[in-house]
Amino acid sequence: MQTSELNYFKELLESRKKQINSNIDGVNKELSQLSGLELNDEGDHAAVNNNSMVESAIIVQQTQELREIEVTLGKIANGDYGICEMCEDDIGFQRLKVKPHAIYCIDCREIIEKTK
Repeated sequence: MQTSELNYFKELLESRKKQINSNIDGVNKELSQLSGLELNDEGDHAAVNNNSMVESAIIVQQTQELREIEVTLGKIANGDYGICEMCEDDIGFQRLKVKPHAIYCIDCREIIEKTK
């Protein structure tokens, strides 16, 4: 992969990392506000619990993506970026444009999804 392509993906990943950190901070603030509300009835409790569960699920998903991005940034630094972890072929440029932290080429990803 060319240096300009690596820089493109590095900037894309760094931008997404900032966005995720901002999202997580926002969700944590929302959860903090929800816990400070005065709840008057069971409906209020149910609504807050539901919102808390959704917000917590978002944090879990975003934290996982953040971990994947960190690993990918390490691969860029080590020169291992864009190589499928299963077949060791290059991951296609178009796939990386859609999911820059992909660890499998499209063929191996399909195999993994079918085996789950």
